[in-house]
Amino acid sequence: MTGTRMFAAVVPPEEVVEHLDAFLDVRRAAGPFRWAPAEQLHVTVAFYAEVPDRALDDLAERLGRAAGRRTPFETRIAGGGAFPHVAGARVLWAGLVLDDEGRTELDRLATGARAAASRAGVAVDGQRFRPHVTLARLRHPDEVSDWVRLLDAYDGPAWTVDRLSLVASYLGEGPRGRPRYETVAELPLG
Repeated sequence: MTGTRMFAAVVPPEEVVEHLDAFLDVRRAAGPFRWAPAEQLHVTVAFYAEVPDRALDDLAERLGRAAGRRTPFETRIAGGGAFPHVAGARVLWAGLVLDDEGRTELDRLATGARAAASRAGVAVDGQRFRPHVTLARLRHPDEVSDWVRLLDAYDGPAWTVDRLSLVASYLGEGPRGRPRYETVAELPLG
């Protein structure tokens, strides 16, 4: 392989992650899912399946410029859902609460992170951007309406999104065969 799997993400601060983790902690045993470790909870704004080594500096520089054009905004993690749908879920996720301004800034941040990659010659996953925090993956599609109802009761602390992170993902190198994440760059907004 000639490149590294990477993603551009909004990473919640530690106290936000701890709040969500505490809410999930007492419930995880009831769900036979592959739960995301707390330190890996994030909102992916752009996914890059393969970043060639030669393109990394250019990508980071362009992402920095894209982030710099955005204004910090407030959000909080609340509610949740399932992909592709509740009746046959493969992924359980938590949502983000955003006002109109925050939604616009986050959408533009995602667009900018994709454009930065294209200009750096890096292929971008083309799926429509839907802001969410992946909480768990299911080995087989399953009905998860009870879990989604549970997540609907969750409302986390607010925080200000003031940076974009570029993260490398090394498949199978983390504990129990999970990916290992390494933050390559922290790019301030505004």
